Amino acid sequence: MAIKKQHIVFIKAAIWLLALLPLARLVWLGTHDDLSANPVEFVERSTGTWTLVFLLITLSMTPIRLLTGIVWQVQLRRMLGLWMFFYVCLHISTYVWLDYSFLWADIVKDIIKHPYVIVGFSAFLLTIPLAATSNSYMIKRLKTNWKKLHQLVYVIAILAILHFWWLVKKDVTEPFYYAAVLFVLLGIRLYYRYLHTKPAIKMRPTNAEMQTHQAK
Repeated sequence: MAIKKQHIVFIKAAIWLLALLPLARLVWLGTHDDLSANPVEFVERSTGTWTLVFLLITLSMTPIRLLTGIVWQVQLRRMLGLWMFFYVCLHISTYVWLDYSFLWADIVKDIIKHPYVIVGFSAFLLTIPLAATSNSYMIKRLKTNWKKLHQLVYVIAILAILHFWWLVKKDVTEPFYYAAVLFVLLGIRLYYRYLHTKPAIKMRPTNAEMQTHQAK
């Protein structure tokens, strides 16, 4: 299904507005003193949740193409990935600034003490080269290496969900849902890459076969 360029522009503008809503909500709640009894944790959880949401939406673009044959939505993948990076930066900033007030010694201790922090911080570090190379110049510069580099997004997704899973400890219902979505998305990719039956290639007839056909 083809879609006009102006429609893509409209869709991107709509995504921009929708992607800003979680941030606008936090600002609204903050100015009205309604960020719950633990506002820092509330902001951390909210920005972390939207990081995961945008990450999974980004990863869904190719499975949608594989299942439906529709390709226009792939044009949104880079922008969605950058929104994921935006919210993970807010997530990390909240942790470093609001939670620990830039006390780096305490931050290092917390990272060493809690495995979920190590996993989450590792996922964040891996997003940096992806965001830095998400532009046309770097795509042309890196060529085939660009695609290899951006396959790190799968590792990031696994680490991000593991971070969430270990963080909640007891009630893993919510991280389980995210893990299930990721499992399905990766399963679709693996199926179409390794198991899906490709249409048979129609071979050109040999000269002998053509002569036999003409003789008939």
